[in-house]
Amino acid sequence: MRQILKSSGAMAAATLMSRVLGLVREQVYAWFMGDGAVASAFKFAYQVPNLFRRLLGEGALTAAFVPIFKAKEREEGEQAMWEAANATMSAVVAATALLVGVVCLGISVVLAVSQVTYQVDGAPVFPPWPIPILTPDTRLMLRLLRLMFPYLTLVCLAALCMGMLNARGYFFLPALGATLLNVVMIGTVLLVAPHWGEGLEHQIFALGVGVLVAGVAQVAFQLPVLRKQGWRFRWINPRRHPVVREVIVRMIPGTLGVAAYQINVLVIQSVAFAVDRTIVASFDYAVRLMEFPQGVIGISLATFLLPTLSGLAADKRYDDYRRTLREGLGLMVFLNLLAAVLLATLAQPIVRLLFERGAFTPDSTRRAALALAFLAPGLVAFSGVNIVARAFYALGDTKTPMRVSVFCLGINILISLLLVGPMRQAGLALANSLTSYLNLWLLLRALRLKLKRLDFGPLRATLASVGAAAAVAGIAAWGAASAWDRFVGHAGLPAQIGHVFGPALAAAGVYGALTVFLRVPEAKECVQMARSLLNRLRGGGDR
Repeated sequence: MRQILKSSGAMAAATLMSRVLGLVREQVYAWFMGDGAVASAFKFAYQVPNLFRRLLGEGALTAAFVPIFKAKEREEGEQAMWEAANATMSAVVAATALLVGVVCLGISVVLAVSQVTYQVDGAPVFPPWPIPILTPDTRLMLRLLRLMFPYLTLVCLAALCMGMLNARGYFFLPALGATLLNVVMIGTVLLVAPHWGEGLEHQIFALGVGVLVAGVAQVAFQLPVLRKQGWRFRWINPRRHPVVREVIVRMIPGTLGVAAYQINVLVIQSVAFAVDRTIVASFDYAVRLMEFPQGVIGISLATFLLPTLSGLAADKRYDDYRRTLREGLGLMVFLNLLAAVLLATLAQPIVRLLFERGAFTPDSTRRAALALAFLAPGLVAFSGVNIVARAFYALGDTKTPMRVSVFCLGINILISLLLVGPMRQAGLALANSLTSYLNLWLLLRALRLKLKRLDFGPLRATLASVGAAAAVAGIAAWGAASAWDRFVGHAGLPAQIGHVFGPALAAAGVYGALTVFLRVPEAKECVQMARSLLNRLRGGGDR
């Protein structure tokens, strides 16, 4: 557990830096474009290439490639390892370039055809072929999508480089690459977009250009370290290459298996964009807030566990594999449950503090906070799916997560269609949370069948203790927030800061004290690490 905390903690520190800047980016977005139709068009268009970042950067490509990369290093040496990397990179460039070309050409054709008219009695009429007349909002979304879709190639290359560095033991530096995206986008909004043209409909295209610039930066940032490790790019024809075939076989089902949550987000946002143009942006702000702890805790743990579990599986050390997975899940639950409680109970104060300024109105706050309150309870499941799916990938099994996620995706679409009309953002959030827990439960059952002696008894004990502590902490946060709102209010920035951090610190103190009192192993380990860190800072060594 100590090694998990130290190694994933290094990546979590880099991820924390990126997520803090990500929140700043979303604050700038909210100030600049609010949660109206233009904001929804941009966020929806960005979701498509960004989906590939989630699927590949935090999912299927690295999940399929890293075990092969590690196996090549151990069985055949570094030369075979770098050849596998170059073959995979060549395949990524070829496949994504073809996909980008086809999609961009298709969007261009749709946009061009939708503008064709002919004259009837002197009046322009759209042609009778079965292509729907695009609304201005939909046309704007498609134009933005065409501009940003080449980000797909860049982000896939960045994901592959990140996987290579993770496999070589580098976690902190690759995680900093995401920081560059946020820095570039913040600079684009503040310095470039206001001068891009008249009106938000024109200025929003500056953000699309910023996405492409950020993609180039994310790739270039990692290359010097890879070269220092001995990597040199050499084009290798990916056709019929055995490594490429193996990666594809593992990756195709994994695209759905490890990223059901991200696919769900895109699907339900598609439904929302059709129902109400304003739902997409407000729901997306809630998703970004929920993803802050998910990225810092869940993704960091999952990224560390993939090469670790892959190495244990390759060495057939299955007892260590089971123990490491169980401890990783325990840490995830311990750290994420408190975050979920705070996001749910303090949703409106958090959204108000971070976003309510400029084009983001009090009504915008209400809509985003409602979505966050229903999305936050699913935080543990979202992170758990990432970890358990990687446990399957480390064993070379990509089909089981794929089957589970396809089933859950269908359930999610059904629930979303039922709830989006009456509940709007809250309905989408509730559907996403429910199906993520279903996904996690099915994955855990399948993993127990695969690993006959996988004992979750200690994990169940941890869950019972931290669940009770989290419930008390939630009551403390709600009571403190209600008292603050009644006696202090939220007029002005200092009052808004206190409305969030006062109840949050009180709840965290209650949670920490209760978990230590209940002798939760994860709490004890965190306390010991904190003491060791204080000793080192004081010059006393690691005692």
